[in-house]
Amino acid sequence: MTPTVVDVVALGESMVTFLPTRPGRLADVPSFERGIGGAESNVACVLAAAGHTVRWVGRVGADGFGDHLVEAIAAYGVDTSAVRRDSARPTGVYFRTAGDRGTDAHEVAYYRAGSAASAMAADTMDLDAVRAGRVLHLSGITAALSEDCLALMRELTARRPGRPLVSFDVNHRAHLWHHQEPDRVLLDLARGSDLVFVGEDEAETAWGLTGGPAAIRAALPEPRALVVKQGSKGATLFECDSEGGSVTFVPALHVDVVAPVGAGDAFAAGFLSATLRALPARDRLRHGHLMAAAALTAPGDLAAPPSRHHADRLAALDDDAWETLRLGPGWTEAVDQAVDRAEEEVRTP
Repeated sequence: MTPTVVDVVALGESMVTFLPTRPGRLADVPSFERGIGGAESNVACVLAAAGHTVRWVGRVGADGFGDHLVEAIAAYGVDTSAVRRDSARPTGVYFRTAGDRGTDAHEVAYYRAGSAASAMAADTMDLDAVRAGRVLHLSGITAALSEDCLALMRELTARRPGRPLVSFDVNHRAHLWHHQEPDRVLLDLARGSDLVFVGEDEAETAWGLTGGPAAIRAALPEPRALVVKQGSKGATLFECDSEGGSVTFVPALHVDVVAPVGAGDAFAAGFLSATLRALPARDRLRHGHLMAAAALTAPGDLAAPPSRHHADRLAALDDDAWETLRLGPGWTEAVDQAVDRAEEEVRTP
């Protein structure tokens, strides 16, 4: 049966996550709360919550954790019908402390070696379902899981007529790479994609690029759109089309951070959502920042995004009002007040 075409298909590993119930070392934390995590499924869930039709394609064990992942992701409105179950391999899990995963004040313990997702390959996945989307979203994490996963990624990023728009988040994770050197692999996959997300810091780590966004664009001239995330400074979008190229920078929002986990995935989801709606460059970046702000102000990998109406209202602010915004926990439920405050601060000398 021909699979239904959706807005976005996201392929990759999702894992059950265990978040500590209190701060402290993993050795000292007595209990954990269960959640879900995975770069591509995070993107899928945020996009579905934002009103898009989305399919997540992955591989999980024929175990209780696999049941939980499929049910939890489907609860966001994501199509999970193409997820494969593996009776010989387990679902991946990981534990982390309450500290900032972006600094040394944290611990993360992964139990994903030999997971069901590591057996993803062109002959173990439904490629018709994978390609039945306006956008196919991938990340460099999948390429690091196994040689079979890398071969699958190369197949999906090969430039062929009729393929969907391929979105690729570099997501460099040095600790995952054991079978290949990541620099050349990630560069090749990015060059084969149409839309690429990469952090300025990870471009330096993976490729030794220290010249900022322009140097990254020089190393990646092939993608039609390249988004360079610059942390708290903002993000730069490079685009090329039949009329030439353009560069757009949008500063990041001021956010009272609860946890940084999942912010990059949320940014990608916001940008993709705005891309599907054919919004202009500035607004696509702003929607990325807004979705990232929702993730930054919540404790887990996933957070409730602002409604489309409210996100559009914030994205439409003039530059001065945008730069006065400060968002904290619960802001997605009080967007009108945030807009009113930002506009009032601009009006008040």
